[in-house]
Amino acid sequence: MTRVLVVDDDFMVARVHRAFVEAVPGFEVVAVAHTGQAALAAVREHRPQLVLLDIHLPDVNGLQLLPALRREHEDLDVVVISAAREAETVRRALRGGIVHYLLKPFSADDLRATLLHYQQTYAGLQAQHETQQQEVDRVFAHTRAPARTPSSRLPKKLSEQTAALVEKALREADPDLSASECAEAVGLARVSVRRYLEHFVDTGQARVTLRYGGVGRPERRYAWGPPVAVRR
Repeated sequence: MTRVLVVDDDFMVARVHRAFVEAVPGFEVVAVAHTGQAALAAVREHRPQLVLLDIHLPDVNGLQLLPALRREHEDLDVVVISAAREAETVRRALRGGIVHYLLKPFSADDLRATLLHYQQTYAGLQAQHETQQQEVDRVFAHTRAPARTPSSRLPKKLSEQTAALVEKALREADPDLSASECAEAVGLARVSVRRYLEHFVDTGQARVTLRYGGVGRPERRYAWGPPVAVRR
């Protein structure tokens, strides 16, 4: 179970984020803090593994708080959750060693995808004495991922983090999967996952086939890769 500290100055927002986290299997919120000082005290007392950290706190800037949090507990991972969109702010956060930067407002599915990615990559390394290149590549996936073409860029309301989870499920499918099967594999809602699957089909990154069964509409089956040319 991953222990999480939620840090946000807005009481209602913090409550919503807590509910989002606690809906994800394998994660529990051990404390909520609304100031930098309260966050330090919570880290000292509860020893969380992961902090969801807002930047705009009433007594300190969240990025300035990062080193102090790690002095209290060196084995601490941080996901920044903020409305701050300035590129320099994001760069400062990355230099501070965060594992992800999630822009407000975000949905429960966006946070769920971020937590699952953390669970599968960063948290997975903690239990290993040695690692293989493929595990390292998953953590630093951006260093080896092919650049997206203009046609493959995600439309608004679709997140890179969730797209990566759906893409991974598609790549590992043998030979294909339905939207329901993909949703179960990544732990997200079927209606959300289908938007990503259809986006991949629309941009030529995935293909879809129809499976005809009994009464009703045929089932759409998805596989990673461009459509296969039909020989005549």
